Amino acid sequence: MKMEVYLDNAATTKPCAEAVAAAVDAMTEKYGNPSSLHRAGLNAQLIVDSARKSIASAIGADIDNIYFTSGATESNNLALRGASAAYGRKRKKIVISAVEHASVEETAADLEKNGFEIVRISPREDGRYYWSDFLNACDDDTCLVSMMYVNNETGYILPVKETFSAVKRKYPDIITHTDCVQAFMKLPVKANNLYADLISISGHKIHGGKGVGALYIRKGVRVIPVVTGGKQEKGIRSGTESVPMIAAFGAAVKKLSPTITERYEKVSVLKAYLLGKLSGIEGVVVNSPKDASPYVVNISAVGKRSEIMLHFLESKDIYVSSGSACSKGQQSGVLGQFGIKDKRADSALRISMTVETTEEELDIFCESLCEGMKKVRG
Repeated sequence: MKMEVYLDNAATTKPCAEAVAAAVDAMTEKYGNPSSLHRAGLNAQLIVDSARKSIASAIGADIDNIYFTSGATESNNLALRGASAAYGRKRKKIVISAVEHASVEETAADLEKNGFEIVRISPREDGRYYWSDFLNACDDDTCLVSMMYVNNETGYILPVKETFSAVKRKYPDIITHTDCVQAFMKLPVKANNLYADLISISGHKIHGGKGVGALYIRKGVRVIPVVTGGKQEKGIRSGTESVPMIAAFGAAVKKLSPTITERYEKVSVLKAYLLGKLSGIEGVVVNSPKDASPYVVNISAVGKRSEIMLHFLESKDIYVSSGSACSKGQQSGVLGQFGIKDKRADSALRISMTVETTEEELDIFCESLCEGMKKVRG
């Protein structure tokens, strides 16, 4: 019997036992509507409040700063559309990185069609981002700067703190937003330390469940709602809260918060082990920079198309990806922005780990990759 090797954790993670237990309890025991005024509703509301408190504590915020959504895509939409509606009547420029997740890039593109100027900042020739490039793109007409913390395809860590602090010093009225989906619970994410007005996070990337996310909104920052209705989440995001998924989200955060540094160090060791094994496979090159998040390693099996190699590995019960899961196998253009193009980009694979990944799993992956380099036709 083959051993399943799951190395696609940047796409989604396996829910932890605590998250599953919390979701089941919310579905079977505390299943009331949190907006109902009776005891069953109160019990459900207490679950939501507890999860909100755990998440707020994790990012150094007050509970009133956390608004639940259906996921990071909605959080990113709410951040960009809501902030641009609130602050973009006279200031029509938005500055983003050119390597954003589709939920930011496509939202920005839609705003562009509706009269906003979108400035997309690319890495320099050395493949790195510099805070000064974002600052220089800002002016008195800029209402929003949006920059992801960790790139979901390469693990590249963008200079969010340096950029936002510089922007706030020169243009204090510009709203700052960061997509922290691949950073939350992996790197320290503190709102004040990042100078962030808006922060998007997701449940299923941190061993919670799918279908839940949150948006941190700094006190005093205005966001015009995108979804309207029954005034849940203080009117910022109407719709009955998904109590089971919120419960799972909170439970995952509560479990992971105390061990961010410890887990980072352990995954760094795993990354070093993986890179050592990959160095012995002819034709394999590493695309992720050395100082990228250890949780994501992007490589190219040069000369072998990503999709073909991916399915070869899948036949051995090894699961990796060719990039962002949201792109459904299509190239997003992110690798090209980092200088990885043509055949090398066509053969890219993303390996993404958790602290539960083992050296044995990485051995199996590398052995199968080596076999694939010999057997798979380009």
